[in-house]
Amino acid sequence: MIRSARIDDAEAIREIYNVEVTTSTSVFDLESRSVEAQRRWLLERSGAHAVLVAEVDGSVIGFGSLSRFKERPAYNTTVEDSVYVHRDHHGGGVGRSLLDALIETARGHGFHTMIGRITADNGASIALHGAAGFAIVGREREIGRKFGRWLDVVVMQKMLGPGGDDTSSAPSEPAQ
Repeated sequence: MIRSARIDDAEAIREIYNVEVTTSTSVFDLESRSVEAQRRWLLERSGAHAVLVAEVDGSVIGFGSLSRFKERPAYNTTVEDSVYVHRDHHGGGVGRSLLDALIETARGHGFHTMIGRITADNGASIALHGAAGFAIVGREREIGRKFGRWLDVVVMQKMLGPGGDDTSSAPSEPAQ
């Protein structure tokens, strides 16, 4: 079941997120979040900038969020997505269900386009976004450093209005 996150989901969301902080390059945070910080993060994402959770048998197994893309007002119709799934539930369609629900939520809130910024070595997330109609529109080279490595970020975009699923004119992944 996909539903809106509640403040009492903070601990489950934090646990999923902190595994990625400490073991992967899928997030650029270097320190684990506290429960208080996770609650603040949830409270900052209400209304149009939503957080959704995937729940099975009363347990949160994944979450996704819509965040402001940039602070300046001209970007207000663009939103950035994030999707995280508990490692025990990878490959079962949870990420796709969350991303599809985020896309519909963004459309329902009147956003024009969604951006996914994905670490270049995260092939699963790039494939997930591609399957959901996102197109690769750029690559930011060596913009992050974690675990002693420079990291590239692939930028993917999905137009949300009529005809927004047409990615045939978008460029493919830039050569490395």
